[in-house]
Amino acid sequence: MTFNNYIDGRWVPSRGGAVFENRNPADQTDLIGTFQESTPEDAADAVAAASRAYASWRLVPAPKRAEILFRAAALIAARKEEFARDMTREMGKVLEETRGDVQEAIDMTYFMAGEGRRLYGQTVPSELRNKFAMSVRQPVGVCAVITPWNFPMAIPSWKIIPALVCGNTVVFKPATLTPLSAVNFVGVLEEAGVPPGVVNLVTGGADVGTALTTHPDVSVVSFTGSTAVGRLVNQNAASAFKKVHLEMGGKNVVMIMDDAQLELAVDGCLWGGFGTTGQRCTAASRVVVHEQVYEDFVEAFVERTRALRVGNGLDPGVQMGPSVSDAQVATVGRYVEIGRQEGARLLTGGRRLCDGAYARGFFHEPTIFGDVQPAMAVAQEEIFGPVVSVMRCRSLDEAIAIGNGVTYGLSASIYTRDVNKAFTAMRDMYTGIFYVNAPTIGAEVHLPFGGTKATGNGHREAGVAALDVFSEWKSIYVDFSGRLQRAQIDTE
Repeated sequence: MTFNNYIDGRWVPSRGGAVFENRNPADQTDLIGTFQESTPEDAADAVAAASRAYASWRLVPAPKRAEILFRAAALIAARKEEFARDMTREMGKVLEETRGDVQEAIDMTYFMAGEGRRLYGQTVPSELRNKFAMSVRQPVGVCAVITPWNFPMAIPSWKIIPALVCGNTVVFKPATLTPLSAVNFVGVLEEAGVPPGVVNLVTGGADVGTALTTHPDVSVVSFTGSTAVGRLVNQNAASAFKKVHLEMGGKNVVMIMDDAQLELAVDGCLWGGFGTTGQRCTAASRVVVHEQVYEDFVEAFVERTRALRVGNGLDPGVQMGPSVSDAQVATVGRYVEIGRQEGARLLTGGRRLCDGAYARGFFHEPTIFGDVQPAMAVAQEEIFGPVVSVMRCRSLDEAIAIGNGVTYGLSASIYTRDVNKAFTAMRDMYTGIFYVNAPTIGAEVHLPFGGTKATGNGHREAGVAALDVFSEWKSIYVDFSGRLQRAQIDTE
């Protein structure tokens, strides 16, 4: 089946006529569909449609915009299983996880629809008589939304839904590895009643992204992906002073203290390290363990990891699916070799799985390195695969120093039964997200999501913080004194 772009309320092919295939990473014989290999001209058409639609959409009362989004959330909920199965086929993570991905889109859409009646500003007393002072949010314009493949419905919802409720219009470029989930999401918005041109979908590669980030009529660029590409996005948008939101990489740490509940810590590290095959920006790819419990933890962690069942995410009982592509599984293999060369001790895994049914997909064993030194590449660089580096520490202070000793600052966690240690770590870890007695994954839609340092550029997704990306503040003064009053001068 061939799927089209969605521009100005119509499903249309690319001007260039080229298409690309979307295949199941667990079974490359499974062709999911063909999608438009769009051109910069297609991107320009989508921006033009969004620009035209903005003139009227921004004037639709926010509660009315929200009613459309409430309908969209209900439609996604009704089709949750269908969308989850499509997602597992196109990006590989197990069905239980793709159901969670779709649920996150449902949750975000309901949450942001509620903000349609809560786009609060402030009213404040003026310093002058007979003068009223307040602030309001105003929409920004056309938003370019560029999303990754690992959460192909959740992440678009984090961006598109708050953009819409604020009164903006959207051009959406999804990852080329997961276009079907994008089509499903936009199709729901169309069915819910989003007017033509308000949301536009253009599939394709880097040329489309560059066209969007440099287009003079795009006011906001929201990007989730690698730090290297995020830097290019920022550079492309900088000359026109576009508002840019970047959500990029992570090298997240779990700190396990000597008083931790080890069984719980092992559960968390399994889920944090190997959930989504390690293909999360919040994945727990580093584990720092107090030397007094290091051996006990490692023994249990390795035993549980060896028991994980790897396979097609649609198969019942499978706990870890494939990497999303051949290139991604090759990256995992390259880092495994780097870890060996650096002197890290391979505790389990380390091989690409190629036999039998595995031969048709991109599978790699869940892998653990022990006795890792904090400066090693496997402990510093984002691998985005099922590889966890385990390190020793002698104290909480050392664990925190190791945790902060990377270029990223997205998520961190601590396992301890000591409230003082927990609060010390909460204060001293320089990350955007922190967990106590839980892994580094599991964010909820009503709190801000994002990180520090090379993870982001200061903006946040989710929660009411997302509204700040997609709106601007306007301060308004109404003087009803009937005479000139000069602030800071006429103070009597």
